[in-house]
Amino acid sequence: QVQLVESGGGSVQAGDSLRLSCAASGRTFNNYAMGWFRQAPGKEQEFVAAISRSGYNLDHADSVKGRFTISRDNAKNTVYLQMNSLKLEDTAVYTCASRPGDSISSYYIKPQSYSNWGQGTQVTVSG
Repeated sequence: QVQLVESGGGSVQAGDSLRLSCAASGRTFNNYAMGWFRQAPGKEQEFVAAISRSGYNLDHADSVKGRFTISRDNAKNTVYLQMNSLKLEDTAVYTCASRPGDSISSYYIKPQSYSNWGQGTQVTVSG
């Protein structure tokens, strides 16, 4: 079982950037597909980004395309979410998730596809 710990959240101004990190420990990180999800107060959890085991296959929610980028460093057992041009509506708790990838290129956008979750990190964007 992979244990996930997020970091990098904080309070920023609209237009600023943040980079979230999700450090994994436990079994072989490169066997796991990874994802980022977020949940704002009073709203449903939503998909943000996902990446395959290899890191070459990925997807982003339409709401963050062109502003957020998911990446991973398998040597460091870490997945990242680079967030640029932050908006007020990006305010949420961001959580990373993992699951064994069915193939080296598989990625998953549904939260129910994931078996393991971190604790989350708060991102607050103010105007």
